[in-house]
Amino acid sequence: MGRRAVQLDLGVSYGLDRAGLPAPQSFRKWAEAALSGRVRRADLAIRLVGEREGRALNRHYRGKDYATNVLSFPAELPDGVSLPILGDIVLCAPVVAREAREHGKPLAAHYAHLTVHGVLHLLGMDHDDPLEAEAMEQLKREILAGLGIADPYL
Repeated sequence: MGRRAVQLDLGVSYGLDRAGLPAPQSFRKWAEAALSGRVRRADLAIRLVGEREGRALNRHYRGKDYATNVLSFPAELPDGVSLPILGDIVLCAPVVAREAREHGKPLAAHYAHLTVHGVLHLLGMDHDDPLEAEAMEQLKREILAGLGIADPYL
């Protein structure tokens, strides 16, 4: 089964120095791979932040007082409004870099994994129960393999 192209309106913003961080084109490629075959049009924003902003967002929205690797904020549109807005993804660059080092993964591969993870959350997938988590992990493996990226769970 071939994947159909996605019309993606993507905004990428950097809340810290861009040196060493993936370019917007990389985030586009990873997001399109996660969306392909699932939606035709999508509008989303990705923001890369430092530890302070990541911690503040996680504390405010999830009640957890630490910076986490990725946060997903699905769009909350009024009833009857059908726009292709998916929402926002926030990636905390220092946490992503630390995890990549600790797990011996290429930094770009870890960003790809977390971008795909965030997009799948915006599409309504979750990992709260073991069956959902297993299905989401398998889907991420397939998407990443299609990008030439090794299984992140090995």
